[in-house]
Amino acid sequence: MPISIVVGGQYGSEGKGKVALEMVRRDPSTTIVVRPGGTNSGHTGYSTSGERIILRQLPTAAIDGRAQVVFPAGSYIDVDLLHREMERVSLPRSRVAIDPRAHLIRPEHVVWEREGDLVNSIGSTGSGTGGAVIARVARYATNQPLGMSASDSEALQPFLADTAELMASALQTGDRILIEGTQGFGLSVLHSHAWPKCTSRDTTAAGFLSEAGLSPMQVDKIVLVLRCHPIRVAGDSGPLNGETTWQAIAEKAGVTSDIREYTSVTQRLRRVGQFDPVVVRRAIQANAPTELVLNHLDYVDPQVRLGSFSKKARDFVQHVEQSVGAKVSEVGTDEKTLRPIAAVFA
Repeated sequence: MPISIVVGGQYGSEGKGKVALEMVRRDPSTTIVVRPGGTNSGHTGYSTSGERIILRQLPTAAIDGRAQVVFPAGSYIDVDLLHREMERVSLPRSRVAIDPRAHLIRPEHVVWEREGDLVNSIGSTGSGTGGAVIARVARYATNQPLGMSASDSEALQPFLADTAELMASALQTGDRILIEGTQGFGLSVLHSHAWPKCTSRDTTAAGFLSEAGLSPMQVDKIVLVLRCHPIRVAGDSGPLNGETTWQAIAEKAGVTSDIREYTSVTQRLRRVGQFDPVVVRRAIQANAPTELVLNHLDYVDPQVRLGSFSKKARDFVQHVEQSVGAKVSEVGTDEKTLRPIAAVFA
């Protein structure tokens, strides 16, 4: 009865979407992909034809349309965005199941976040996810935006299903479920050292599992995704040890192309830092991953894109392993490619 969880080990944008999509493609027994949380983070993947696709509501692992997409009780749904993304990837209605207890992101939740100045004060995307979380836990408090469950949405009626039963049945038949987590450990509302410069939810494997309504006894794989140079969103979004510039990283690596990154939701230039083992060690303690994936090794040496691993690239991987006390399983050498660690040290 296997469950896999993909979780970020820094401050988000580690490449979880790429990893989740690749895991589904490699393992035909993965029949369900679960997307907990809301729309305040974008995941990027590439279709089999090479088209770059950014999704905020659907899991990136749904791009190929093979797996069943589940939004569990711990999900927050933007109805219009869901429909747009389903059309974007030509995902049939029959491939989406939404728990009646999931909650909606409503216009008043977006207004609440923006009028509360969260966009400027903590670098929030202002998507309304945090507002929907507040509305849910506030219940019927009259001084907060009103929450609304999926069961009360006419537009979502065709998607409603007993997702707990759906997932239990899949596990009983030996199918694998993949939970595609959002953001990163360093943004957890419970465990971030930078609170309140964090997100509105717990972004650990345990948090995602709770939102999905599944048991930890059924998990056999936790993949912690890292990047060589951690990022935070633009603005006053919290501390970033070893903060540097994209230009400095490019010059050190010998990269001639523009590697600047922008947030997929707000299109603001991301802040970037040197690899910081402190937050990663804490993420390892909290998540006990079975595998580590290290993305963006091409920002250390662009030759890795060609499958050539220089001493500089190998030394960087070894530095990461030694500083966090765990072995890297795979490395990302571009936006699409994951290579086993054996290829690096061949």
